[in-house]
Amino acid sequence: MPRELADLTSAQVLDRVAGGTVVWPLGATEQHGPHLPLSVDSVLAEAFAGPIAEAFQGFTLPVQAIAARSLPQSGGGLSFPGTVHVGGDTLVRFLREALQSLFRLPLGRLVVVNGHFENEPFLFEALDQVRQEGLIGDREVFAFSWWSLVQDSWLATETTDFPGWHAEHAGVTETSLMLHLRPDLVTDLRPDHDRPPRAGVYLHPVDVDQITEQGVLSSTSGSSAELGEKLFSHVIEQAVAMIRDGAGLLSRKAGKKEQ
Repeated sequence: MPRELADLTSAQVLDRVAGGTVVWPLGATEQHGPHLPLSVDSVLAEAFAGPIAEAFQGFTLPVQAIAARSLPQSGGGLSFPGTVHVGGDTLVRFLREALQSLFRLPLGRLVVVNGHFENEPFLFEALDQVRQEGLIGDREVFAFSWWSLVQDSWLATETTDFPGWHAEHAGVTETSLMLHLRPDLVTDLRPDHDRPPRAGVYLHPVDVDQITEQGVLSSTSGSSAELGEKLFSHVIEQAVAMIRDGAGLLSRKAGKKEQ
């Protein structure tokens, strides 16, 4: 089981985290069609965070479940009930202030695992603001959305007609991961949408019926617990390898690798 930072006492925390790894999962409370719970992004981010923290004898933070607003072309928008969100400026400020307090602890590495598509630019902005303030120093930061670590070769082998990650909202990969991790939260419905939205296009006014079918942006066909298990293992393997290798980090420029 991963160790929770919040389970430490104030008297313990400085010694326990000194020079070590802290993993923070960012999720959302967002509609994911009629077959998946509102907690998908949080469940997945938290699930990925645990094994990553364990691989480096680190600690996890509680998942952040209030996120950036859902957009029609990547999350179905706000036409479906259940999404709880804040504006981008509010999210940047929250993340920046949370990161400022985190970096007052003597941790050596922060890993942020994002599970909500719309969070990513605000997370990166907040991190860069904290970097410019000089609070990170020479400590290592790895912040990523879990799908960014999925190799094209894996997708080519394991999926067909992949629509792109922007349209993989409540589709085959998220459904499969939830079938693997929390099958008790997945209904028997398998809605499909055969016209995935284009990436990188903002539209107004939006024809919701054209963009999404019941809050799903692509197909759930082919989803299975077996595929979810394969994908989960692949992402963990890629994440641990990336952190151990540290390619691109000034702190590793001499070729040092994490053991």
